[in-house]
This record gives sequence, C-alpha cells and structure tokens, in this order.
Amino acid sequence: MPPPPPSAVFLGVRHHSPACARLVAHTIRTLRPAFVLVEGPADMNDRLDELLLGHTLPVAVFSHYRDDQRVATSWTPLCDYSPEWIALREGHAAGAEVRFVDLPAWHPAVADRTDRYANRYADAEARYAEATRRLCEHFAVDSVDALWDGLFEVTEPDEDLGKLHARLDAYFDLVRGDAEADAGDRAREEYMASWVRPAVSRAGDRPVLVVTGGFHQPALRALSARGVDCAAPADWPAVPEPPDGALGGSFLVPYSFHQLDAFAGYQSGMPSPGYYQRLWEAGPSAAGQHLLRAVTGRLRDSRTPLSTADLIAARSLSQGLARLRGHPYETRVDVLDGLAGALITDDLDRPLPWTTRDGLGAGSHPVVVEMIAACTGEAMGRLHPDTPLPPLVHDVATHLAHLGLADADAPVTLDLTKDQGLAGSRALHRLRVLGIPGFTRVSGPADGADPVYSEVWEPRPAAAAREAALIEAGAYGARLDEAAAALLGERMRAAGTQTGPSAGLLFDAVLCGIGPLCADLLAALAAQVNQVNDLGPLGEVLSATLGLWRHDRVFGVAQDRLLGAVVGGAADRVLWLAEGLHGGPGVDLPALRALAAARDALRHAPRLLSVTREAAVESAARVSRDPHAPAGLRGAAFGLRWALGVPDDPAPVVQALTAAPQDSLGDWLTGLFVVAREEVAHGTAAEEHSLIDILDGVVSALPEADFLVGLPALRQAFAFFPPRERERIAERLLRRRGLRGSARSLLRAPADPLLLGRARALEENVIKLLDRHGLGAASVHGAVPAPHPEAGR
Repeated sequence: MPPPPPSAVFLGVRHHSPACARLVAHTIRTLRPAFVLVEGPADMNDRLDELLLGHTLPVAVFSHYRDDQRVATSWTPLCDYSPEWIALREGHAAGAEVRFVDLPAWHPAVADRTDRYANRYADAEARYAEATRRLCEHFAVDSVDALWDGLFEVTEPDEDLGKLHARLDAYFDLVRGDAEADAGDRAREEYMASWVRPAVSRAGDRPVLVVTGGFHQPALRALSARGVDCAAPADWPAVPEPPDGALGGSFLVPYSFHQLDAFAGYQSGMPSPGYYQRLWEAGPSAAGQHLLRAVTGRLRDSRTPLSTADLIAARSLSQGLARLRGHPYETRVDVLDGLAGALITDDLDRPLPWTTRDGLGAGSHPVVVEMIAACTGEAMGRLHPDTPLPPLVHDVATHLAHLGLADADAPVTLDLTKDQGLAGSRALHRLRVLGIPGFTRVSGPADGADPVYSEVWEPRPAAAAREAALIEAGAYGARLDEAAAALLGERMRAAGTQTGPSAGLLFDAVLCGIGPLCADLLAALAAQVNQVNDLGPLGEVLSATLGLWRHDRVFGVAQDRLLGAVVGGAADRVLWLAEGLHGGPGVDLPALRALAAARDALRHAPRLLSVTREAAVESAARVSRDPHAPAGLRGAAFGLRWALGVPDDPAPVVQALTAAPQDSLGDWLTGLFVVAREEVAHGTAAEEHSLIDILDGVVSALPEADFLVGLPALRQAFAFFPPRERERIAERLLRRRGLRGSARSLLRAPADPLLLGRARALEENVIKLLDRHGLGAASVHGAVPAPHPEAGR
C-alpha cells in the first residue's frame, strides 16, 4: 500500500462508539490539526455553525431530495459520544477548520438508502461479514457488538490511546481486506479523498485529521496518496448540486435514543444507546451497574416478580461471565446474559436479541422487553431556539393560530357545513396525511356517502415528535397544502395501476381539499378501471367514487364530471367481470360488495353507465344460472335481479343448492343478502310466501350431519341482517310453527350455536359407539329416546 500524504492522519471509527469518540478528542487535542475532515454531507459545510448552537443531543441532519423520478431522504444522527460530533466540537474548539467531506444525501451513490431509518452511517458490515464471523468465532462471542465491546469499549483503564489507534487500524484493515466495496461506496471514497489532498496542500506543516467510518479508512489512505509527488490541488472539490427541477435541502431535527437503537431498526453504529451514554459519561464499571439498576427499576415498575436473591444471582453471574470471558469490566452483554440467566426460567422460542441484533418480535419474553428498553434509554433531543427551520413549520403555526387550534387542550368539534369548520378540517387532515402528531380524529364521515357533517378531533401532546415530523415534512413543500398535495401525489405514483389503494387515497385527497390533485387522481382512475381484473379492488373504487358523486356537497365534489367517468367505467367493468368468473367454495366478500356497488350505480346513476338496466338484468340472470360460478356470486347475481325489480322464484334455486355441497346454500345466501337484504327483509315482514319460509322448509328437512356441516356458512349469511331484522325472522319462524314466545330470546343462545352443534354431534357419536359395543342405555334401561328434530338448531 502506498504511504499516505504527508501530515494526513486517518482515524477509522465505528459510528456512535464511545471509545472512538475518546480517541478522536485525544487526537485533536494532541495534534492541534489545521483541518478536521469528517464523514458527513458536504452540502452542510456552509451551515456547520448551526450544529454548534447548543442543542440537546441527539439530533440529526435530515436531508431530502425529490424530482420526477425518485424521492430520497437521509438522516445523519449525532449523539454525545458520536466520533463525528466530537470531531466537530473539539476541532472547532482547537481552532481547526472543520469540513464535512462526503457526497450529499441525494447523490445517486446513496440513492438506494431510502427507507425510514436510512442514514449516512450505514456501515458495510454485510460486506465484511465473513471476516467478522471468523473474529467472533475466534473470540467465542455471538455478535459483532459483543466482539467490539470486548476489543475496544471495555478495556484496561490505563490503556494508551495510541495503542487503541493501532488496534483499530489493524481491525479495519482486516475487515476491509476481505470485502469489495460497492459502486456507491467507491464513489463516496473517491470524493472524500478529493478533499484530503487540498487540505494537506493548505495545511503547510500542520497535520490534517480525517475521521471516517472504519470501512472507508484503508481505501482513503490509498486514494489520498495518489499525486503525492506532484503539486496537490489547492482548490476544494465542488459540492454537487441537485439538477434543475429537483428540490433538495437539509435541516436539523431532534432525534431520540429509540431512533438510534439498532433493535428498533437503525442501520448503523451501536445498539443500546442508553447504556453507551452512561459508559461515555462514567466509564464501563458504572455503566454495567447502572444497567442492572435500570432493568431492576423497569421490572419492578411493571410488577414483575423480582427478589433480592434474583438480583444477587444476576450480579454474580455477570461478574463471573466477565472474568470467564477475560473482560476487565462487565460488558453490556455480560450484564444482559447474567440477568437473563437469573431471571428467565422459561424456554425461549427465539435467540436473545443481543446475540443476533434482530430486534424484538411479537411474543418476546416480558423480561427481555424490559431489558432492551433499559438499554435503549429515553433521551430525546431538542433543538436550540435559534435553529433555522423549514418554511412549513412557520406556515403550520400560522394556520393553526388563525383557526384557533394552536393551543387546543380539549376535544375540538368542527362543523363541516361552515367555512371555518371546513378549513379547520382540511388543515388537520393535511397534518394527518403528512404524519404530523398532535391531533387524532375520533369521529367524522367515513366516506362520501356517510351523512355526518361534523368531526371531533382530540389534541395529543407530542411536542418533540411534532417538531421533528414537521421539519421532515418540510421536504414536501413550504406550505401545508403544497406539502400534503406532494405527499398524496407520491402515494398516487406508488400505487401505479393498483386501484385498491386509490379508493382511500381519493377520499384523503377530498378531505384535504386538494383540488388539482383530485382531478389528476380521478383522471388516472378513469384510465385504469378498464384494465382492472379483480372485482374486489374495483368494487372499492366504485363504492367510494359513487358515494362522493351522489352525496358529497360538503367537500364540493358531488356530481363531478371526472367522478362520474370513474363511476361509469367501474360499474361497467364490474358487470363485465362478473360474467365468466369461476371459482371454488368459499365466499369472496369484496367481490360480492362490488356487485352491491354496481347495484347502487344502476339505481342512482344510470346515466353514467353504458350498460342499461335491462342489459344488467340479463347479465345477472346468466351469472345466477352458471353452474361454474361460485355459489356466493350466483346468489349475488340473483339478488341483483331482485334489487332491480325483476324477482325470480327462489324455490327451485334453493332446492337445487341443497343437493350441492353442504355449504353451498349458506354461500349462496351470503351473496343474496349482500346485494338484496332489504328485499328479503321486506318479504319477511309481509304476510306473503317469503324466501324465509322456503329456507325453513329446506333446512328442517336436512339430515343432522348435513345441517351441522352447513351451519357455519348459514350463520355467516344471516349475520348480514341487523338485530331488529333477525328478530323479525325469528318471529316469522315461531308463527310458522304455531308457537308463542319471545323471538328475541331465540337470538340469545346460552352458548355459541356452533359449539352446541358440535356437542350434539359428539353426543350422537358416543351413543352410537356405546350401542355398537352393547354398552348403550338401550341395553340397560330400554330404548334411547330419539333426538328432537330441532335440537341443536
């Protein structure tokens, strides 16, 4: 490897490592460098003074970028023991010129890091996993975190920091030697190296300190050595700028230990930030004792049984493990393993989180949950009052103050029929879709057809989270309406040709009052509905748009032309897809609701459809008679004819279904009731020969075994009737039998009817088995009375 340029000192660090932070501070105080070059977004160099305003850490640099092709966000977190933060603070105190030297977050080299916890400090541990695996095997530890603690964090108190530097270099040379950097990291390393050469040229005889992630350090040494023998360039490299038409920027945001914690999904650095904060402040011995006390406090607060003997055992185990593993002090893993060994007596169905860094899953042991929470800590950062904020923060504050919502401390009721109430509703819905905490809607219209003209919102105190969320939402625009429209537009592009999410997205756009976006969304939906091949999502869109087209005078889109185009296209498509749809047993409720939505369109908006009522009736007749169609769909098609005023005699259909598989009758009835429940209920209330009478005769004649098999599907079907209508059906059945009594009591069985039916079947089987072996009641006490034909029903 060629030698580094003169006077360049490279410190490879692990992000958020107290040991590396101490080494950075010592090196700056000893070297007194002219320049301190730090891995961080170079487009923040003109604003580094903002980082030194006196914030309460942790904070993060939030960077965002958006153009027509992609959206990118990135966080550069800093806490008290982050080596990058120490380099910035100590370098400034020592009179050095501090520069961030990495590519901006929006740059294509880091474009693949776009999830919620994406950050610049995402180490390439996956690429050097083989080297660290061998090291973990050699030192007999379960994870890279335990390896790191034993090698660097918990060491002899009088260790020379120069020796620590040498060991870090050896470690990072080893792990980088087995790994190939990807194209993005190579581009970043080339760019960082281009800052080192001019820094050395400008520094003269004074040193230059370069603080970067350890993975990059070996490559930076080699890259920065190029051109040592020729005159190094004196000009700083240009900071890339976003292309024309793109929006980008960076702001400081409050951060929290929960967001920093690897167990919560953070990609880089150390897990358990609360533990390492204590280690940074008071050393490894105090950090271990504090962790034991914190876990104890949390377990006792949660009323988990915990005795003094348990704590003594945990402490003894931790100390014993530390000595066995050769640690001068108890490491984080020593303490956690000791606690787990003393306090957890159950078998665990997954490895302990600190052995894998997989995080907590559903059903994690409660003691493990409290241990992880104690390690995480509860610190939340705060920005200095003089910190520049994006325009959206000020716009939202102005909006809420004007609407009288800024200081709300009690539930707020908004009258949507009045301008002030509607404006307040739109503002709060825009905050909701942007994910800004502070208000939660507890009631209001659920869709365009919901005849509710007021909303109730409850204020929820979340000052710190609200500030951070508002700053991050500033990436979408400077005004509240602009930001909400941009986010909804992003959701629309992400949905693509999937119509399912579009129904909820459309109603969100209506609630937010985003007029131009609604037009774009409706135009896209009108073009998409003719390509959809799934009845369920298509029915959701039809139901949502029809409700808005018919009723939505509050939000101002009733009778909208574009809405009408979506309604007509979706209804035509539903009727077309229903024909020829084949399937097996079971009920596809979304498909049935799609036919119900088509029924409503034919009733209330026939002029929007190209299919006439007569053509729809004929189509429904074909579906209802198709033996290959699912029973539920056939029932829904039968109900569609009934709902459109062309009733058929259901008796032949019901009789035929009883000869099919036992659950076909219940599935057919489910489809019928979804589409024509009101017509069935009306016939029941009248004194005419109704469908209920036909069903009663058929079900009463079923053999016991067939009835029990078909009972779940029958129950599902009649669940579509509200309680009052079910009571009228029960009254009808009582009259048919000439009985007097309370119909309501029939709806209140002493136990689950399915359970009663299974008990009845079990009883019958036991009796048959006893009779077969001559042990039944018939051989001792005479004949067994026959079961009542209605028992269990």
